Amino acid sequence: MHSHHNGLKTAALLGLLTAIILGAGYWLGGSGGLVFAVLISLAMNAGTYFFSDKLALRAMRAQPGSEAQFPELHQMVRELSSAARQPMPRLYVSPTMQPNAFATGRNPQHAAVAVTEGIVRLLSPRELRAVIGHELSHVYNRDILISSVAGALAGIITMLAQLAIFLPLGGSDDEDNPNPAALLLMLILGPLAASVIQLAISRNREFQADADGAELTRDPLALASALEKIHYGAQRLPLPADNRLTSAAHLMIANPFRGGGLAKLFSTHPPMEERVARLRQQAGAIQYAR
Repeated sequence: MHSHHNGLKTAALLGLLTAIILGAGYWLGGSGGLVFAVLISLAMNAGTYFFSDKLALRAMRAQPGSEAQFPELHQMVRELSSAARQPMPRLYVSPTMQPNAFATGRNPQHAAVAVTEGIVRLLSPRELRAVIGHELSHVYNRDILISSVAGALAGIITMLAQLAIFLPLGGSDDEDNPNPAALLLMLILGPLAASVIQLAISRNREFQADADGAELTRDPLALASALEKIHYGAQRLPLPADNRLTSAAHLMIANPFRGGGLAKLFSTHPPMEERVARLRQQAGAIQYAR
């Protein structure tokens, strides 16, 4: 597992983006803007650290799935957690009919794995077990913390860009007439930078979780098959791309939205064909080693 490496990436990401936020706050409002940026950064990071799991679960209307309702699912999570020698996360089920799954929380001791009713109905037990392995790998690799940090700080960048409307830019002494060129630059580059950051992190973490999940379950082909079914099902039953769901979309095993053009360019998931191809290569390597 790569939790130590991801911990360093999280720290680096926090340092870089916090510097950007503080610099933007000072540029927008001088010392007053810097103080405001610090307060926002602290509040957003604290909120993300302690409540990110609740926000994601609420966005998907996920509820705790009891063992009486989902005995096979609980057995899979318990078995794989035990094999990884890690705590068993809480299990949630969303009533959404789109096949999908995600993990959230701040660490293995405070993690949750959620699946949709659609994925439980669509996949075979072997494929569902492979998906659980993928999501548990996100937990053990500390990907869930990275995603939460990236999402929160990206939101801060966007918010600071929007605040540019109300603050003087470019050193103008006239507070009622901010520099329109600087305003336009902030409004464009803020959301763009946030999207690129999430894009870079999410694509790498999905490949790693695929590989680690397949290693945990010792069944790369089951995950490859599951991903193909999930991709097809998500395209047939796309979720509405509203603000409530877009904040949780990067956590999911497959892109829950249907989109082309810029939506496809800034998708936080790598191409499904490449993920499936890598898993089949991993299965071939395992077969060769035997």
